[in-house]
Amino acid sequence: MNQVDYDRALYYTHRSQWDNLLILMVRTKDDMLSKRIEHLLHAYHFSHDYTVIERSLYSLFRYIDHANEMSGVTEDLTSSEAFHHTQI
Repeated sequence: MNQVDYDRALYYTHRSQWDNLLILMVRTKDDMLSKRIEHLLHAYHFSHDYTVIERSLYSLFRYIDHANEMSGVTEDLTSSEAFHHTQI
């Protein structure tokens, strides 16, 4: 997982930089992030119902939050293992 992709997705969404978000969707290696961005852009451009846009936006935010949490857990495990090996 590339942490920078999640930061960019949040930044581009906050700034309504839809072209940059589209580029990120194509370039990211995270298929789930790409799919969530695709759903948001589709809803934003084609849906007349604001609740559809809101749901896809919150879905993207929830996924980014989940990915960041999983990244943090992985980093915590790695650093604790490194600490354990230095103590031995």
